[in-house]
Amino acid sequence: MKFMRLLMLWGVCVLPLVASAQWQWVDKDGKKVFSDQAPPTDVPEKNIVRRPGSPSARPSFAPAPADPAAAGSEPARAPASAASAARPTGIDKELEEKARKAEEAEKAKQAAEAQKVAKAKADNCNRARQGKATFDSGMRVARLNAQGEREVMDDKARAVEQQRLQSIIDSDCK
Repeated sequence: MKFMRLLMLWGVCVLPLVASAQWQWVDKDGKKVFSDQAPPTDVPEKNIVRRPGSPSARPSFAPAPADPAAAGSEPARAPASAASAARPTGIDKELEEKARKAEEAEKAKQAAEAQKVAKAKADNCNRARQGKATFDSGMRVARLNAQGEREVMDDKARAVEQQRLQSIIDSDCK
């Protein structure tokens, strides 16, 4: 029984820590938004009510002054966290490596697909040339009809089939 009480007491003590890891901001419609993720970049700094952890969790970058003379008259106000956020970290390198590998895999996939299409076109081209050669030789050609009976093709059907084969040769044999 004591164990259950200690467990409940621990849960009550940990609950505020979980709630403190929440972002709170006011959106463009004036509604308060609570989230465990940072607000979108279009939310102004003044609308952020609460941040998890330290108050400098969202770095602010000062825009470069347009006038070089004004740049020398005022000291830079960029916080130290902004300078450290500009430097790439190990996570960025890992993400870049994953993105590069994903891009290479996508290129390899596209190349394999292109090779597969080229092989299918070459096969179609060869079959069409063989069929055209058969029809051009003047041999009698028979086909099966819908009932499964064998029918010899007449001159009109042969001409249609020769045109179909020629169009395949024109499209796939390049």
